[in-house]
Amino acid sequence: MNAIRMTLTAVVLTTGAALLPSVSHAVDKACQLEIAGNDLMQFDKKELSVPASCKEVQLTLKHAGKLPKEAMGHNWVLVKTPDLGAVANSGMSAGLQNSYVAEGDKRVLAHTKVVGGGESVTITFSTAPLKAGEPYSYLCTFPGHNSVMRGTFKFG
Repeated sequence: MNAIRMTLTAVVLTTGAALLPSVSHAVDKACQLEIAGNDLMQFDKKELSVPASCKEVQLTLKHAGKLPKEAMGHNWVLVKTPDLGAVANSGMSAGLQNSYVAEGDKRVLAHTKVVGGGESVTITFSTAPLKAGEPYSYLCTFPGHNSVMRGTFKFG
């Protein structure tokens, strides 16, 4: 009888433990985003959103084109919408070595490095500085790209 109880207990514990990762994975899925840029200076999405329940966001930027980052690189930069123009302008002088993001720019809430054709990069950032319902935008700060490579980021 004890052997049966021990076996049943082991089955219940194993089954319960196996279910936990899938439950947490389902929650995490809502906090994972993908976006791609191409050689025509376009993001494939005009809007990204995550629920306010996300404490962190994992974002993957893929460069679907073929040109190298020196010629047609892309990054992804998250800002409060009113800061978009200023961040784009300050990023131009930061150079490729800084992924066209001014070092220490407090207006930048999150950003990737610059990637070229066929490359991708994944970042994870905290949503602690974000407030539900506030206007946020994302852009590519590679020189000349921000006027067309931008979108809305919704949190909440």
